[in-house]
Amino acid sequence: MGFARACSVALVGVEGVVVEVQADLEAGVAAFTLVGLPDKSLIESRDRVRAAVVNSGAEWPQKKLTVGLSPASVPKGGSGFDLAVACSVLGAAERIDPASIADVVMIGELGLDGRVRPVRGVLPAVLAAAEAGYRQVVVPEQTAGEAALVPGVSVLGVRSLRQLIAVLCDEPVPDEPKDEGEGRPDTMLAGLLVPGAGSGTGLVRRTGRGDGGAADLADVAGQELPRKALEVAAAGGHHLMLSGPPGAGKTMLAERLAGILPELTQREALEVTAVHSVAGLLPPGEPLITRAPYCAPHHSATMQSLVGGGNGVPRPGAVSLAHRGILFLDEAPEFSVRALDSLRQPLESGHVVVARSAGVVRLPARFLLVLAANPCPCGRHSLDGAGCECPPSAVRRYQARLSGPLLDRVDLRVSVGRVGREDLMGQGGRGESTAAVAARVRAARTRAAERLAGTGWTTNSEVPGHELRTRLVAAPGALLEAEHDMERGLLTARGLDRVLRVAWTVADLRGADRPDAGDVAMALELRTGIPRGAPVKAGAS
Repeated sequence: MGFARACSVALVGVEGVVVEVQADLEAGVAAFTLVGLPDKSLIESRDRVRAAVVNSGAEWPQKKLTVGLSPASVPKGGSGFDLAVACSVLGAAERIDPASIADVVMIGELGLDGRVRPVRGVLPAVLAAAEAGYRQVVVPEQTAGEAALVPGVSVLGVRSLRQLIAVLCDEPVPDEPKDEGEGRPDTMLAGLLVPGAGSGTGLVRRTGRGDGGAADLADVAGQELPRKALEVAAAGGHHLMLSGPPGAGKTMLAERLAGILPELTQREALEVTAVHSVAGLLPPGEPLITRAPYCAPHHSATMQSLVGGGNGVPRPGAVSLAHRGILFLDEAPEFSVRALDSLRQPLESGHVVVARSAGVVRLPARFLLVLAANPCPCGRHSLDGAGCECPPSAVRRYQARLSGPLLDRVDLRVSVGRVGREDLMGQGGRGESTAAVAARVRAARTRAAERLAGTGWTTNSEVPGHELRTRLVAAPGALLEAEHDMERGLLTARGLDRVLRVAWTVADLRGADRPDAGDVAMALELRTGIPRGAPVKAGAS
């Protein structure tokens, strides 16, 4: 009789649970039993592991073999347990020393020829192993860079089971050539991507233009107030709604917001990378995402595709793919009311809890929401001489698709007017570039981070209203106009708190210690659309 154990990780959403893979050999009729609540893909590992062991030059034990996955109450799925199962079996058969694998976490799929294939979710799996106290992990060579992002963990990247056996037995490590056919993609990377998703979905790509995004804010003609709203949204993490006729530049503005957001911190980068790794959207060769993601689902998206779902254990939706970045809903009234209202809870909490028959998953969802909407189905409502033929009832129904509770959670609501001839032809002067605006946003974020140090909050949009009314107070008399709007019913209690948050961001952009009446007036104008004095140009102090 022989016994050995190794470790692997079961992912539930983006959180991992360390699983002990135990192998027991007993005298009897040769059989392979796998227990511990495995799914179908994990049950099939019996055939993969047997073929991989034999083709790696090791002898398969002809005894009664039982492999247990503990804790047995946690659902387990995927092919990432293959490597741990194979090593535990070889340890029970005394081909390798059982003590050498007892405290090693192994993640990887095995091909029938013994090659180790990469799997999704390596980063959150290694993070879970590190939190559980494990310090040695074995992963496929292609994902070693991703696993090495976790501090305090020794990572071994292997190309085949033969190499791992040689390392564990202190034998010469065989050289395994890479499977690279000329003119064809590397088939070993296929397991990292969800089919049809593309390798760069939801990510902002660098272009070498110095702004970190794909387009420059200077390309937007005119639109001073919307540009200011974009800057305030980026500096404070405030949700934004752009409403106006087609062709006014709403989508152009939203697409350039990602370029003025600062780079992610190390902790934020690990969070975002973990989500994209589980979702199969992590680009090969880029183990760490350092730029804020940008996710723009089509208006036909379902509620499940937005908040997460799917068969079995729920998978991340658009709100999680946009974590620490931007979720842009173009043509927002065209989304289903059910899908839009599902955003209300994650907008407040910064996470989403999805319950399915296979389990309950908590997914991160702290994103910056940007809505773009036309004033009516044809888009020409309220434009002089535009010839809108939508009946009043149709206009009301169209605008009512964005519910009051959802809009109450949007800090900035800006009207984007038609672009004038002078601005479009460049006669009105070129607007500021993304690099110039991004520099002010970084400075404002730094001021906010210093003020909020030790609180657990990093941006003004995260500060609770109670703190804004008791500890982080505005200048004396600054809130008189906001209080008057609340008495008239223009602001709710939540709306007043959000005006205070925006006012702090406006003050940070101009370098002030706390907001005054002018900052609150600008915050009110950006929320209600009612002008409060002379318009403030982007970057004005």
